[in-house]
Amino acid sequence: MDLSIIRKQIIRSATSVAANYRAVSRARSEKEKFAKICIVVKEIDETQLWLEIIEELEYVNPEKILYLKTECEELVKVMTKYKFKLS
Repeated sequence: MDLSIIRKQIIRSATSVAANYRAVSRARSEKEKFAKICIVVKEIDETQLWLEIIEELEYVNPEKILYLKTECEELVKVMTKYKFKLS
């Protein structure tokens, strides 16, 4: 698999996390807030997938990938807790 394709996918999913998280603060209702947080969690999970693919293909130093995967896991934990507060 071409690294440039994976790079574009990571950029897309990571920027979607940021955009949707920002949209949470602008939500007009609790339902909309919940929906945006769900998208945030989904996009973080997608980012994790691409990091796992990079790891398997050994494109990047394993220490860097481990750090990024750990950060994603922490974000999922925080966002999931927030999501359940809203539901």
